[in-house]
Amino acid sequence: MRFLIAIVVAALVSVTVRAAADSNWPQFRGPHASGVSDDAAPTTWNVETGENVRWQTPIPGLGHACPIIWGEHIYLATAVRPGAKADLKIGIYGAGDSYKEKEPHQWRLLCLDRATGKILWDKPGHESVPRQERHTKASHCNSTPATDGRRIVAIFGSEGLFCFDMDGNRLWHRDLGKMDAGPWDSPGLQWSFAASPVLHEGRVIVQCDVLSEQFLAAYDAADGRELWRTPRKEVANWCTPTIATHAGRAQVIVNGWKQIGGYDFASGRQLWTMEGGGDIPVPAPLVAHGLAFFTSAHGKFRPLRAVRLGASGNITPPEVGATNHAVMWSHPRLGSYMQTPIVVGDRLWSCDWMGVLTCVDARTGRLHYSERLCKGGQAFTASPVAAKDKLYFTSESGDVFVVPASENFQVLATNQMGGLCLSTPAVSAGTIYFRTTEKLVAVGATR
Repeated sequence: MRFLIAIVVAALVSVTVRAAADSNWPQFRGPHASGVSDDAAPTTWNVETGENVRWQTPIPGLGHACPIIWGEHIYLATAVRPGAKADLKIGIYGAGDSYKEKEPHQWRLLCLDRATGKILWDKPGHESVPRQERHTKASHCNSTPATDGRRIVAIFGSEGLFCFDMDGNRLWHRDLGKMDAGPWDSPGLQWSFAASPVLHEGRVIVQCDVLSEQFLAAYDAADGRELWRTPRKEVANWCTPTIATHAGRAQVIVNGWKQIGGYDFASGRQLWTMEGGGDIPVPAPLVAHGLAFFTSAHGKFRPLRAVRLGASGNITPPEVGATNHAVMWSHPRLGSYMQTPIVVGDRLWSCDWMGVLTCVDARTGRLHYSERLCKGGQAFTASPVAAKDKLYFTSESGDVFVVPASENFQVLATNQMGGLCLSTPAVSAGTIYFRTTEKLVAVGATR
């Protein structure tokens, strides 16, 4: 009998641990950077009346860093300019102007209770005058932190890479250099850094492609020691790397214009490379079905394409729309400028800057549809997330369009967040956490 009870207890503990792990959202776009949760979330809600809104918590400062979740806690990074509210200009426009802010800023890390939204602690991580200016649509805190449950790593704009324990105490800091992030063809502009760090097997991976220097690097998460650094010949971009494992080998997958590719996770050695596409890359790579999906926009092309994870060497096809032994499929004009695509089941969705949503077969590239989510005029920066069989696309003005994860286009509902929203949501246990410029909102079924 005691043996049977022990087995039952062990099974219950295993289920509890697995459920807790499944509810974590530890980095930009969650587990495996997929943006997908298996739990269903509400289709409709109302921020004003509180329908399907569990809580709303005001957040100080301005930041586009996404919320991350570990256990019962939510962690959020922000940049605060004491005594003043930071300006933000949203919408569809081509100007590359910057805000010249010479006042000291505080980069802060917050911890919230996931159930109630109560701020448990709010700790300063760094304070200084920003070393670089920011785009009129950006913040000084665009990069999403990452956690492994032991530590939290964050990039605070041009101020570098920081590591904290789970109570918000600073452990170490690495200066990543000038981090002059601006377009390659207008080096006088400064747009601020936006790539997020990735924490994997005790290593922090950073893609730092800026005007002054381009490199991919790995740091020891315990002490910040640099383990390897691989130079890159790239344009400035705002792409977050992704970790993929294929044939027993882990590789770091990166987006770009000149050097899209894969690098050995252990050594930083380049495994394969591909060039071409949009010349201002922003979206992160996406991995599913043994493929890495890439998109970019601006300039002549805005491709959406799939590459085999087992690729090696230079796999650049003769034309952006062409395929070869490594490039499974390619659409030269269906890609996205800002948003990272999402895969649910066998289908991939990509939403462009102006709200045109494209759905293709992830394995073959066959087009299912390409439709507008709304009438023109709204811009889309936040990447989509999925909760079971529904997709959520958030416009900068705060409209959230809910679409079924099927090959048939339909807008199930449109919900207003009550504020500007350029941050990708987090999803956990049937609740979606939206960060607006003013607050963090938990959307979930209320009893």
